[in-house]
Amino acid sequence: MSQVRLSRRAVEMPASPIRRLVPLADRAKARGVKVYHLNIGQPDIETPVEMMDGYHKFDIKVLSYGPSQGLKEYIDSLVGYYRGVGINVQPADVLITTGGSEAISFAFDAAADPGDEVIVPEPFYTNYAGFAATASLKLAPVTCVAETGFALPGREEFEKVLTERTRAVIYSSPGNPTGAVYSRQELEMLAGFCRDHGLYLIGDEAYREFVYDPDITHTSVMNLAGIEDRAILVDSVSKRYSACGARVGCLVSRNKELIAAGLKFGQARLCPPTVDQLAAMAAVNVPSRYFEGMRHEYMCRRDVVCAAIARIPGALCVKPRGAFYVVARLPIDDGEKFASFMLNEFQLGGETVMVAPADGFYATPGKGKDEVRIAYVLNCLDLDQAMKILAAGVEAYSKRK
Repeated sequence: MSQVRLSRRAVEMPASPIRRLVPLADRAKARGVKVYHLNIGQPDIETPVEMMDGYHKFDIKVLSYGPSQGLKEYIDSLVGYYRGVGINVQPADVLITTGGSEAISFAFDAAADPGDEVIVPEPFYTNYAGFAATASLKLAPVTCVAETGFALPGREEFEKVLTERTRAVIYSSPGNPTGAVYSRQELEMLAGFCRDHGLYLIGDEAYREFVYDPDITHTSVMNLAGIEDRAILVDSVSKRYSACGARVGCLVSRNKELIAAGLKFGQARLCPPTVDQLAAMAAVNVPSRYFEGMRHEYMCRRDVVCAAIARIPGALCVKPRGAFYVVARLPIDDGEKFASFMLNEFQLGGETVMVAPADGFYATPGKGKDEVRIAYVLNCLDLDQAMKILAAGVEAYSKRK
């Protein structure tokens, strides 16, 4: 009997560096150890009441299919939201997706063919690698470094990885996993690079509201001059409204052909979730004080984490300007071994921490081995305790035989 085999995509699909150590955390908990989860960007801040009311007030007799492009009333409200943050788009420019994940997947599928390449500054959101794998694309990394706070390198570094198969550049700002917020000057460099070489520029702006420093403002890919036909915005409600379980995102572009292609992909999956769209539509009315309070809380958490890392001998972390992550270089030889050590072997007073090994956020082999990503999504008291445990774990790890 002939054997069946998995596809190359299935074999090459990378495991999530954020979730792959979950079984170790589960076993630690089964032993009675409390685990502080610093590995995943699941906010603990309450979802705004306006959004929850959108769910509670949902009253319909038949939950039928919705339009493949999304509910008109939600698209209209989303256009209003974008205009409120200085991004001028029309309803025809917006395609609602099942989470920001599907928006990224649609962008890749519309911009590139199997075997093509997408340039990405690394470290990058790890699921870009997964979406590239399912689209049979290659990620071409341009390395950013901890010493500069993971700022973009000069254009010459992007020119070095350009090939005849390059079709797009993707970035996130504010960044996951680094918290970097790219300046307008940095993004104008990317825009010029894409304009000169006929590339799409995909801006992942899921953390738009999470910019902390008063001397820097968020610049949208949609507001960069000269790339109106190739700018693609991918977005999500997950972090903005602390609503990761509401799988609603969007793909935005003034390129009509690209939106039409995305709609065909959307028709294949029928429609995005109706109930979640209605809740997201209600969330557009969340008052600014919600975001102000959220930013203040995350700034406090960031400061707790960065101050604790600064006290670890040999560690490095430039304070990030946005999102709610840091990539910290630690005096360790291997982030995955260290994360496993913390879950398998180390505890302090019956407690330990779970971090994400940073090598999974790089495409260049060997990069990020001595780094971990920390998501500061716990309250400041818990974070302070978790960071004390982390520091003690680093010391114990360095002394092991």
